[in-house]
Amino acid sequence: MLAATAALASAIFANPPADNVDARARAIVHRMTLDEKIQELHGIRTEVHKRFVPGVPRLEIPDFIVTNGPAGAGPGDAPKKKQNPATALPAPISLAATWDPKLARLHGEIAAAEAKYLGASLLEAPTVNIVRVPQNGRTFEGYGEDPYLSGQISVGNIEGIQGQGVIANVKHYAANNQETGRKTINEVIDERTLREIYLPAFEASVKQGHSASVMCAYPHVNGLFACENDVLLDQILRKEWGFNGFVMSDFGATHSTVASALAGLDLEMPTGFYYADELKKAVQSGQVPESVIDEMLVRRFRTMMEFGVFDRPPVPKPIPAQKDGLAARKIAEAGIVLLKNTGNVLPLDAKHLHSIVIFGPHVEDAVTGGGGSSHVIPVYSVDPVEGIRKRVGPSVSVRFVNDYDGPMATALARSADVAIVMVGDEDTEGKDHPLTLEDDQNAFVKAAAAGNPRTIVVLKTGSPMLLPWVDDVPAILEAWYPGEEDGNAVAAVLFGDVNPSGKLPVTFPKDLADLPAHTPEQYPGVDGVAHYTEGVFVGYRYFDAKGIEPLFPFGFGLSYTTFAYKNLKVSPDTASFSSAAVPDVTVEFDVTNTGSLAGAEVAQLYVGLPSTDDVPEPPQQLKGFQKVELKPGKTAHIKLQLDRRAFSYWDVQTHAWAVMPGMAKIIVGASSRDPRLQASVQIQSAAQ
Repeated sequence: MLAATAALASAIFANPPADNVDARARAIVHRMTLDEKIQELHGIRTEVHKRFVPGVPRLEIPDFIVTNGPAGAGPGDAPKKKQNPATALPAPISLAATWDPKLARLHGEIAAAEAKYLGASLLEAPTVNIVRVPQNGRTFEGYGEDPYLSGQISVGNIEGIQGQGVIANVKHYAANNQETGRKTINEVIDERTLREIYLPAFEASVKQGHSASVMCAYPHVNGLFACENDVLLDQILRKEWGFNGFVMSDFGATHSTVASALAGLDLEMPTGFYYADELKKAVQSGQVPESVIDEMLVRRFRTMMEFGVFDRPPVPKPIPAQKDGLAARKIAEAGIVLLKNTGNVLPLDAKHLHSIVIFGPHVEDAVTGGGGSSHVIPVYSVDPVEGIRKRVGPSVSVRFVNDYDGPMATALARSADVAIVMVGDEDTEGKDHPLTLEDDQNAFVKAAAAGNPRTIVVLKTGSPMLLPWVDDVPAILEAWYPGEEDGNAVAAVLFGDVNPSGKLPVTFPKDLADLPAHTPEQYPGVDGVAHYTEGVFVGYRYFDAKGIEPLFPFGFGLSYTTFAYKNLKVSPDTASFSSAAVPDVTVEFDVTNTGSLAGAEVAQLYVGLPSTDDVPEPPQQLKGFQKVELKPGKTAHIKLQLDRRAFSYWDVQTHAWAVMPGMAKIIVGASSRDPRLQASVQIQSAAQ
């Protein structure tokens, strides 16, 4: 009997069922030579390949091709000078400004499908690093300053990516929050802050979004590089969160052989500086057991099989440029935030205009994205002047000026019915940036405003900016990096074809000194060390706790219509979390469009937790939101659920989530500084 069982097990191991991906992956690894195993643990770079792990034809292991992707199918396996064009989607910060997980899913679907059309099996997206400092050169690549919003947008994006049969790669794990010294900086982050601010979006990506892969980051976190950090990779990611996918390094983020392998780094990219000859030597010397590298391979092969890479490798196809472009336009429109609209200058009415003059450095070319590894070469683009001219037709004169001359700008603005100034920045991976508009852009705005009281500013930035002229103009739009449909999307909002519904995913400060990390020790760090002494008070949490008035608050965004909030109901009004069967707290309320135009509103739910000297809490934290589209006079009934986690803090004594007993505030509003309805819940127990 035992012999028969052993023979059956051996037969299954040698030829496992196709649907048993774990057994199938192990069977392949069992047949590999050590040299073949080592070859599969790192990428290669040649004149032909850039993001590529060669397969093993003998064992029918396919090539593994990677494409960057937080803003669309970016740099892939083609050499740098031959990057394939794709749909340049709105920047991720713009996607976050939609506050719409459905659009996040659409964004992911397009990027992943096009990556697959270009032959890739993994898309390096989404980026969920929190905006600790808006000066970060990659702020545009992420989803803002709040871990809950970032996590929910990420979940939608991952679902879109992996629904196309492409492996998502959530990044950069963890706390990759600045570009200054990014490859060497040591970030000293206390346990509670790490758990409450910098890890939750990754946790949601893994637990809710089921991201099949994770990219470990450049920095040290508390003294250990992320890609050899056992606490992050093994203890938290795998053992606590149950992640069973694979971990690949950011490009050049591997710093060791033995430590990285034992911590759980599965794939070194883009080449094998540590995971080629050095790893082979470590295996042969016994420093890294061969069983460890076997598991590294099983994790990746198993994932590739689950996504059909072994049996249905990507087949290159033409990109559906017009179809995907229309979707990109829809996302861009939804992400535009109306920051100011004094006197209802917007929307413009082309029927009552004879002339428009457009100023600034961002008028001739579409702002298709930020710089660095996420940059997408668009299949086409619509520039701002083209978009506005097409919208207003030949009866309206549209002139543009991109060279600054103060008197000329003032005179031209005075001669037109409306002046539109398009200004912005050019953020990029690899360097941080000041929050000031460079060159003569501020002067452009002031000169135009001096000539025409109907001067509208369109910001095209990847992060918040300081706006010294904010009181000089009646209307401001934040369009972020709108992608290839820039001209059409911005024109649609300016002329009211689309009612703006974007909300800020990040706080705009009035002054740099108002930011949470405002000392050199905090940012950019001293002697290679950045101290996160602001703790959990990041973004609006800090502004609220310190009573600092922001220029524009987190969650803020105007509309061409108005909304009323009524009928708040919270049940139960007393909640006990003493049992494993945790009851949800249900928050219900109504939102009514009280204006004359159809529009969309993002209703935001904040919780104010009990605060103590030992566990200081921000006045409020985002714990839920819902976007609703309403015609004039119509009402939407919104029902949001708050679970135990919404009322929890990270207890550094027990190293677990805990609930502080006391009175918790329930705040519903249109932004973090616009509460419309309030109630409270009595929390009775802090027991697990």
